[in-house]
Amino acid sequence: MSRIGKKPIEIPQGVSVEIKNDVVKVKGPKGELIYNTPSAIRLSASDETVTVQRGSDAKTDKSIHGLVRSLVSNMVTGVSQGYKKVLEISGVGYRAQVKGNKMLFALGYSHSVEYELPAGITAAVDDRQTTITLSGIDKQLLGQVAANIKEMRAPDVYKGKGIKHAGQRIKLKAGKTGKK
Repeated sequence: MSRIGKKPIEIPQGVSVEIKNDVVKVKGPKGELIYNTPSAIRLSASDETVTVQRGSDAKTDKSIHGLVRSLVSNMVTGVSQGYKKVLEISGVGYRAQVKGNKMLFALGYSHSVEYELPAGITAAVDDRQTTITLSGIDKQLLGQVAANIKEMRAPDVYKGKGIKHAGQRIKLKAGKTGKK
């Protein structure tokens, strides 16, 4: 029994939800998102809420009931408020720049690393070029972009150099002790 799937989704003012067949369109002040729901899940929208029901009590239907509700809820939040992820770069000479829809990174390699941002994702870098703020309306895409950027230079476990999420603590290893 899915407790999350049973909760109705509140629709804030300025956001409209349109359901046709198995396609959900959510429009808001920040943009528009579209999601194809599985055929076993039924959505119904009123003026203020969206409810999610499953077709049967089969195991597969139960397993995606709460998932679909969370995805639609994230869409509503995305088009009304948006999402933001903050990444920190630590290391001597490590920095980032934004040029249009591309990001340039100096991460200790012999060359600079270039990353093209997908449509719908914007990036901003602070004055010290060590804090990256990613923002967008699609939570899944934003998380994937943050993971791709972090993968370019994952935090080192010995010195802590690399790209990490803001507030993430890296437990450093002691390293070699040497001969006595």
